[in-house]
Amino acid sequence: MRFDLSFFNPKARSLLGLDICSSAVKMVELSSTGRDEFRVERYTIEVLPKDAVADGNIADLEAVQEGVRRAWKRMATSTRNVAMALPASAVISKKIIVPAGMRDDELEVLVESEANQYIPFSIDEVNLDYQVIGPAPSAPDELEVLIAASKKERVEDRLAVAEAAGLKVLVMDVESYATLSAFELVARQLPMDESAPIVALVDVGMNVMKLTVLRNGQQVYAREQAFGGGLLTQDIVRRYGMNYGEAEAAKRAANLPEDYESELLPQFMDNLALEVSRALQFFFTSTQFNKVDHIVLAGGCASIPGIDELVATRTQVNTIVANPFAGMMLSDRVRAKNLLADASSLMAACGLALRRFDPS
Repeated sequence: MRFDLSFFNPKARSLLGLDICSSAVKMVELSSTGRDEFRVERYTIEVLPKDAVADGNIADLEAVQEGVRRAWKRMATSTRNVAMALPASAVISKKIIVPAGMRDDELEVLVESEANQYIPFSIDEVNLDYQVIGPAPSAPDELEVLIAASKKERVEDRLAVAEAAGLKVLVMDVESYATLSAFELVARQLPMDESAPIVALVDVGMNVMKLTVLRNGQQVYAREQAFGGGLLTQDIVRRYGMNYGEAEAAKRAANLPEDYESELLPQFMDNLALEVSRALQFFFTSTQFNKVDHIVLAGGCASIPGIDELVATRTQVNTIVANPFAGMMLSDRVRAKNLLADASSLMAACGLALRRFDPS
């Protein structure tokens, strides 16, 4: 299978977005209700055992396969086609400029030649693909092309997980691209009366906080730092004598002793707001920018009640919680209250589900 940047015929059959992250298997299925309008047909989140996925690598193949099987069964769908994604750390990407008007076969030869120059291992060891972005900014008679490559075993691990669950992978994307695809829906909810607004997308996962800064919709900065909801889970383990799985389940179900919300949770929220502030300061000191207009919080931690207000107070920047499903119709199978609580953690899965409608 080619390493596909996720672009295929939008008239293809139904497609599930399947996101395998460090804490859970997440699936989303969308349908179209009109031009750029969608309906959430179904979704699910299936928690994975601790360290089943580590640093983007599938460490426990059987546990993840079982998680995907359970997730697909809970979806109660006949759709078996899926779009998946690799972590950005597993993908080498580069933009190149090529002459306009090249035939597809000529472009493929050129892409492989360019890839040989910057990929630090044999071209036979990787899955390689490219996508024409459009006219080059500085030369309208040239094209800007994005090349992406990943070692075959990273792709094959995810293929094996899906196939073991009886699913067929039509698309292999990159997590950061999928998240940014869903972010386009979130961006519509921001007041965009500024000229070239600068938005900080802060995705707080289980172990890593990712900061992506976009100016007028174009990425200008990206950085990761070690901080995430796993720290709160570890605090629960130590305080209440639970194992990690019990603590994670209790945290998600909001089924913890009374002092959790008065003692443990506020300290974690303060630390999260501080980490966001530090990440922004690092952005300011390492770039020519000195402000952001909006902060968008994503990831499971973004669903903590009041975290947006706390981050806004700490940073003095307008802050919202990401919800790519805002304004979408919901099928009878989807509970609005549950989706609202889970929406911020479904950015990549939503972006993958959107690939069904990509016109490229």
